[in-house]
Amino acid sequence: MNIQVVAVGKVKEKYINDGINEYLKRLKPYANIEIKEVSDEKAPENLSSKEEEQVKRREGEKILALIKPNRTVIALAIEGRNISSEQLAGTLAEYALVGKSDLTFVIGGSLGLHSTVIERADLLLSFGKMTFPHQLMRLILMEQIYRAFRINRGEPYHK
Repeated sequence: MNIQVVAVGKVKEKYINDGINEYLKRLKPYANIEIKEVSDEKAPENLSSKEEEQVKRREGEKILALIKPNRTVIALAIEGRNISSEQLAGTLAEYALVGKSDLTFVIGGSLGLHSTVIERADLLLSFGKMTFPHQLMRLILMEQIYRAFRINRGEPYHK
């Protein structure tokens, strides 16, 4: 399986980068995985709804520019499907079974994803109604992808 993670912004905290790198190392036997970052747009605190839309649109354009047409896209969005780790594992296994082995996971910026990215997604995935920093979300996603592969192979880890 070939997995691409497209994420807005850079991870600045060393502990988060260390965790991401650990899961990248653990995932090597299961999949080819790469992380592509797009720069986040400057977004002062008091943006109007029109300005928010412009920021999301510019970030969305950069995200979409990195996604090839043949890829299956899973976008992380609060309004997406809230599924269990086992269900994520099943989804990844099903994609592989039907030949959709080129996946792109998308993590938006602090304002979320533009509607064009949402529309491009084959699946909207939610990690719950809680709000997480998008940098931390990258680490959580990597762990869940790793967990999914372990579940699918019947290997110990998932409890």
